[in-house]
Amino acid sequence: MSRPGFLLSVWPWRAVAYLLTGAVAGVVALVGTVTLAVVGGALTAVLVGLPLLVMLALSGVVVARLERRRLRLVDVDPVSDPHWAPAVTGLWAWLTTRLKEQATWREFGYTLLFAGLLWPVDALAITVALLCPVSMAATPLLMATVGDGRETKVLKQWTVTTWPAAFGVALLGLVLLAWGLYALGVVAGARAGLTRLLIASRVGELDARVVELSRSRARLVDAFEAERRRIERDLHDGAQERLVALTMTLGLARLDAPAGPLADQLAKAHDEAGKALAELRELIHGIHPKVLADYGLGAAVADAADRSVVPVDVELPLPGRFEQAVEAAAYFVVCEALANIAKHSGAGRAQVSGGYTGGRLVLEVRDDGRGGADASAGSGLTGLADRVSVLDGRLSLSSPPGGPTLLRVEFPCEVTELSEPADRFA
Repeated sequence: MSRPGFLLSVWPWRAVAYLLTGAVAGVVALVGTVTLAVVGGALTAVLVGLPLLVMLALSGVVVARLERRRLRLVDVDPVSDPHWAPAVTGLWAWLTTRLKEQATWREFGYTLLFAGLLWPVDALAITVALLCPVSMAATPLLMATVGDGRETKVLKQWTVTTWPAAFGVALLGLVLLAWGLYALGVVAGARAGLTRLLIASRVGELDARVVELSRSRARLVDAFEAERRRIERDLHDGAQERLVALTMTLGLARLDAPAGPLADQLAKAHDEAGKALAELRELIHGIHPKVLADYGLGAAVADAADRSVVPVDVELPLPGRFEQAVEAAAYFVVCEALANIAKHSGAGRAQVSGGYTGGRLVLEVRDDGRGGADASAGSGLTGLADRVSVLDGRLSLSSPPGGPTLLRVEFPCEVTELSEPADRFA
């Protein structure tokens, strides 16, 4: 607006259109809200007015949607819709979702403010900054037509009887019109800023983006786990079975072959196939262990403890099964911790403990090693911490020099399937 070319651009007229449409929309909003409130309140006793009162509460959704469209006249930044789509389709789901949203009531409050106060401000700004200067600028025309060339009224207050005075008033009107267009730009900008603050605040948009980002990360974790299970299933039912068949065939051929170079080559091939089968089974177990999918977290942790190089005591009483993403994240945290203990801690013994209490799954991994572990030093726990945070969990590490080391992870979750305590696998 500070540039000289402002008056020659489209922005003054976009500001005029914004304020003018605001005045018209405000009158409609005032009539609509008063009608719904009066008629709905009068008919509430016979229950007929309840739908009208619901419509009154939801009128803010319609007004706010119109206001977000009108903002495009003076605000180049896009304005997002703060409402969420209902989980299921149908009118009832839409109504319950909207009535529970904070944005709906914030928009209803804006509608009351708009209908009672803001549109008169728009109308007053248009009248003072546009209509009055235009009326003054049209004084010579009014004097030549309505006044028969003898006299005319300026703003219905002052009488002009000479042509020099008429043209002087017209020149003053043009100057005031230029200043008025600047003033309308300021008023329109302030109105747009207030509207964005009330129905499309930056904080609300950022909160919505954070929520959507968290949901998208959770969807990615679910998709990742589903892909891991698919790969595990394909390897287990496909490549592993073929490799087992190949190993058995080589073993039979090795038994039938006479002693000599051929028998030696078959024996070597049989041994290599056995090693490849063992590596494939270990790979499948690392992708997504079947014991975790079939028997749950307690059994999977007990199995990981049995395969650990360092002796591990397991004390993990669990009431049942949890969501697949939670079980997978908890399991791989334990596996990563046990792998780090075996590689770096020099511990003689480790312990995995925890349980489910207060709606939270808690696991702790301790060792009696040298301590000094740092999660940011490439131990793999940083990635696991990110994965835990996606599930609204927390991962903490305490490892002072000299030990002991304690890794603790918590997940807010619910039991999806009751079963016997899983510590029977320990």
